[in-house]
Amino acid sequence: MPHSQTSAHRDRLKGVRIARGASPWLLPTVATAALSLARSRKSSRAKAIAVPATALAAGMLWFFRDPEREIAQGRVISPADGVVQSIMPWKDGRTRVAIFMSPLNVHVNRAPLAGTVTSVEHVPGGFVPAFNKESENNERVVWHFDTELGDIEMVQIAGAVARRIVPYIPQGTKVEQGDRIGLIRFGSRVDIYLPEGVEVAVEVGQPTTAGVTRIDRD
Repeated sequence: MPHSQTSAHRDRLKGVRIARGASPWLLPTVATAALSLARSRKSSRAKAIAVPATALAAGMLWFFRDPEREIAQGRVISPADGVVQSIMPWKDGRTRVAIFMSPLNVHVNRAPLAGTVTSVEHVPGGFVPAFNKESENNERVVWHFDTELGDIEMVQIAGAVARRIVPYIPQGTKVEQGDRIGLIRFGSRVDIYLPEGVEVAVEVGQPTTAGVTRIDRD
């Protein structure tokens, strides 16, 4: 999708769409539910399948929702919906803010700042639960953005169920703050590293909304 179509500054709470990258999971589930419902009047077997299939399809539609957002003002905004899991000073002076995303959260991630994507690196790894400390060695995608604050690193981390991270844009893409940049399928985690001297505005346990919650403080 062209960048102009993904500009989050044009989002105006118009409704909810389905996230890009959902098709491999969503289409078979919805097709099974529709077929079983169509046959349920004539087949007791289809009727037995229809209820759980429809419930699963509804769950998938909820999980892969991608609501429009009114993007907040601020230097750094949250890249993910979820809960702040940890705030950790790093040896190089940066501060890592880790956001845990449960299966109930929206799983489309957004650019925390405006800038240029300087690298998108896929790193193979394990699939332990995203709330586990060892999840730092999980399958992940490491992003770097060249921004007005310098280099900003963001990491999408797969969880025990999340086995696929889907980047939407390649290296070299210019993004506006709040643009959709990728999807993590099912429960997972997103880390963002704030540069030295940038004060954190959120607290551990605080809910966050991608594109809306401000991460830094003036």
